[in-house]
Amino acid sequence: MAIREIIKLGHPTLAKKSEAIAEFDTEVRRLIKDLIETVHKAPGIGLSAPQIDVLKRIIVVDLSIGENPEELHVLVNPEIIRKEGKLIREEGCLSVPEIYEKVARPQKISVRGLDSEGREISLEAEDLLARAFCHEIDHLDGRLFVDMLSPLKRGLIRKKFKKPEPRKKT
Repeated sequence: MAIREIIKLGHPTLAKKSEAIAEFDTEVRRLIKDLIETVHKAPGIGLSAPQIDVLKRIIVVDLSIGENPEELHVLVNPEIIRKEGKLIREEGCLSVPEIYEKVARPQKISVRGLDSEGREISLEAEDLLARAFCHEIDHLDGRLFVDMLSPLKRGLIRKKFKKPEPRKKT
């Protein structure tokens, strides 16, 4: 297990679609453990494989940030199968540090995928848990919460994360 570097807005991996997991092997199990360790160390409530520069469809969500093992959810190849309602709440992201903006998400969702052992699982989630699942699943499709903002806000945030051009010597 290892704590991985969380990549930031502007990194090309964050804009790409992730590949489905076809086989549960030691690499997948190690990746799940690394995601859990990394999100707890950050600390954050959710993390996706693309955020550690791995284009695989794996997310972890833990509203307790490691305090309660029963609140840890691992989903491999997750998909939202039902959405209900709408809540507009402030949201942030470990890949977009120190930026918080209001974003609309479903109030309730049903999600399915595979658990950390490769068994099929279905979950019902609402409020913050639903928001976290939607946020992390968006990462798997190359979307960030800032993509849901107005073009002006999105542009200002992206500008903050651009690396300055190296100065040319004259």
